[in-house]
Amino acid sequence: MASNGEEGRLINVPKIMDGTWFALSKTIGKTVVAECLICPNKFLSAHMGSTSNLLKHLRKKHKAEYEKYIEQRTNRRQSSSVATKSAEDGTGTPNTLKRKIFIPISSPREPKMRKVQNVMSIPMSSIDNFDHHHQDKFEEVESLECLLKNNIPQDDLKKVWSFLYGRELKQIKFEENVLSKCILMNLELEGFEIRGKPERIRPPRITRVGLIQHKIVLETTEPIDKQRDAIMERVGEILDVAGHNNVNVVCLQECWTSPFFMCTREKDPWLELAEDALTGPSTKMLSEFAKTYNMVIISPILERDEINGDQIFNTAVVISNTGKVIGKTRKNHIPRVGDFNESSYYIEGDMGHAVFDTCYGKLGVNICYGRHHPQNWMAYGLNGAEIVFNPSATVSGLSEPLWPIEARNAAVANSYYACAVNRVGTEVYPHEFTSGDKKPAHKEFGHFYGSSYVAAPDGCRTPGLSRLNDGLLVVDCDLNLCRQVKDNWGFRMTQRLPLYADLLTRASRQNFEPQIIRDLSRTDEDFKIGLCDNDNYNDDTSSFK
Repeated sequence: MASNGEEGRLINVPKIMDGTWFALSKTIGKTVVAECLICPNKFLSAHMGSTSNLLKHLRKKHKAEYEKYIEQRTNRRQSSSVATKSAEDGTGTPNTLKRKIFIPISSPREPKMRKVQNVMSIPMSSIDNFDHHHQDKFEEVESLECLLKNNIPQDDLKKVWSFLYGRELKQIKFEENVLSKCILMNLELEGFEIRGKPERIRPPRITRVGLIQHKIVLETTEPIDKQRDAIMERVGEILDVAGHNNVNVVCLQECWTSPFFMCTREKDPWLELAEDALTGPSTKMLSEFAKTYNMVIISPILERDEINGDQIFNTAVVISNTGKVIGKTRKNHIPRVGDFNESSYYIEGDMGHAVFDTCYGKLGVNICYGRHHPQNWMAYGLNGAEIVFNPSATVSGLSEPLWPIEARNAAVANSYYACAVNRVGTEVYPHEFTSGDKKPAHKEFGHFYGSSYVAAPDGCRTPGLSRLNDGLLVVDCDLNLCRQVKDNWGFRMTQRLPLYADLLTRASRQNFEPQIIRDLSRTDEDFKIGLCDNDNYNDDTSSFK
């Protein structure tokens, strides 16, 4: 379809049910353009800032086709509840929509076209295949919500959602031109409202949160500065969408400016991407977006502390809506599991559990592996956090069963909002590496499964974003709900911190003796032969230390 032998790819804008497409994206020189496939001689810019040119062209020159597509798109999203039945055609068969999905650009495999059942208010775009070095090739699904929607009778589905996600959440309705632009960008956009009860004295305190998950853009064999710049451009496009939809606080994924190269155990050239938290290129870029859109931005990066011996930390920079840096916080817990053995790249954080008091609420940042430590979550609550973000980079073969649980549990236990953000895509690296699992060397270590979501203090949560694609999740969080849950459940007043302070103080010492009460009905011989295994049993004295 591309003329003059130029390479191109289909933009994710379906025309109608027959599977043809509106536009083809391709590069001419250094310019990315979109060729209208209805009138191939017409070229239009495909950049985020001017995709409206393409929409205007389609509306003006190909009105019938465009209106048919918009009608289909509108019908697909109109349902306000997951329990509402989908529209049916004359034969009684649910409508389907052919969509094109692009797997990470670092992968050489070609994407497939496949029919996807219409999903109403739950995130869904397609089903695709990818290779995982721990498993054979298999068909990967878009999301848990997709699996349930396609396999559970419609009449039972609402009950399933209530069991899984708590109370039903109202969806945010975005303007149609915004939805059309997101389709051109191959970006999933979802929005929900989490409200507290109306109060007589305090008005609602609504903070609109935006979570951004994204793939890398270029192959990992490209120069690292080009990789970083391409990611920054892509994130800038998504921030434009967030800003135009009045998002107050945006959180990006862990180490968002680069591939997650720490699995490779290679330092050259990757550590060149570590940057100063105040003056680095990502902070300069995001400061402009924060000021332009009056938003607070949380930017998790690999920080090089140039003042203190060029030490490297895994850091989240918090940028004010004025464009100034409020402060930073560092990752407290470094993983030492499988490919996530990151201690040779950076050191543990030394800044405690800071909470940032912004005009949109009190914010904490619990970076990635810290979500496995309940005390880490608790500390942000003790410091008064109302929203705690968990920017992450984790793969399906390792942590996916834990992902829907941990942030949600933290939200309930600490009476705040917990926002889990995960990167997405499969990243392929130039050189093979092993995982210490006696399996062959490989160039990728699993699929980053996205699935970003927000959990509320009362235990309800949003559906997750796609497991396969870039996404922006927008959630209106009523901060009054934090106090309402504390008052209702009394978790804080029943917390009894002194009871645990003493135990934690003793447990932090090398000579700590666990509080174990021995079953006196058992003989010493029972303990010796392993019927009651305890490291503190003293064989010489037949007693406990």
